[in-house]
Amino acid sequence: MDKKAVSVGVVGAGGWGKNLIRNYYQIDSADLRWVCDLDDQKRYASQSQFPATFDTAHLDDLLDDSELDAVVIATTAPSHYSLGKRVLLAGKDLYIEKPFTLSVEDARELIEIANENRRILMVGHLLEYHPVVVKLKEMIDEGYLGDIRYIYSQRLNLGTIRGDENAMWNFAPHDISVILYLLGREPSDVSARGQSYLQPGIEDVVFMSMNFGGEVMGHVHVSWLDPHKIRKLTIVGSKRMAVFDDLEATEKLKIYDKGAEINTDYDTFAEYIGLRFGDITVPYIRVGEPLKIECEHFLSCVRDRLRPKSDGYDGLRVVDVLEAADRSLRNNGSPESLAGSSS
Repeated sequence: MDKKAVSVGVVGAGGWGKNLIRNYYQIDSADLRWVCDLDDQKRYASQSQFPATFDTAHLDDLLDDSELDAVVIATTAPSHYSLGKRVLLAGKDLYIEKPFTLSVEDARELIEIANENRRILMVGHLLEYHPVVVKLKEMIDEGYLGDIRYIYSQRLNLGTIRGDENAMWNFAPHDISVILYLLGREPSDVSARGQSYLQPGIEDVVFMSMNFGGEVMGHVHVSWLDPHKIRKLTIVGSKRMAVFDDLEATEKLKIYDKGAEINTDYDTFAEYIGLRFGDITVPYIRVGEPLKIECEHFLSCVRDRLRPKSDGYDGLRVVDVLEAADRSLRNNGSPESLAGSSS
């Protein structure tokens, strides 16, 4: 006997919200029941494309619907906390886009409300569901890349300029969530420098560094003021190196059998450090649409009452890093400790 479809309402029919609406409409295990947006034109456009749904400008219509199981929030970042709180207090399961909230305090409160009301709370850390990232996690955990020395990401573009959040809060949650996921831990401190060229007080470019203790480093470069469109993650291990280029059509992941090792038996300085230049391999990975995979995971969690992979604590950890990086930006790049989170 087939299980009942999970009824979903999406709040926010803008750029990313349209993608969520499309996925929940197309997935068989979902019943897209509501589309909510303050903009009449966005609602009408959604209604014409997905006529079987109700549309409204009022969140209360969703919260008062006893047949609605879950609410998906894809609005602007400053509204995430207030809307998410209303959804959880109304007894609905919640998916909320990144960044989870704009403060650690707000993130902790939403987690507490979800726990008290036994609600599913999931944060939209899309790349944690990307098949390439999942494969990289397996390689790291199995020791295939060796000891991880450092990871750096580049998320650059010309455009997508926001007026309510800087490039770091808009872009970096993707990369922070991936780096924390791959390493399986949080940094001890964070430093960041950036500049505001287009709008006062809103950084267009940010360079962020994360210290994971020992010898492991993470670096994130984000910008919406750059001549290149780049979505790339590089991992340097003691055995092998990996590059994930999300803009590549087919060869998204390349493994480089390259490295440098210190030789104990040497006669000259040139022999002291030995360089290895091996093959470049392209693993076959069947890459489905990451957003569809993420949406299906949320539906499964709602239906079977499972803890999401990117739950509220996962969102909290990313916000903790962002908040520390934001303090560093205001303090001329000084290293800032994290507030700390528990799971």
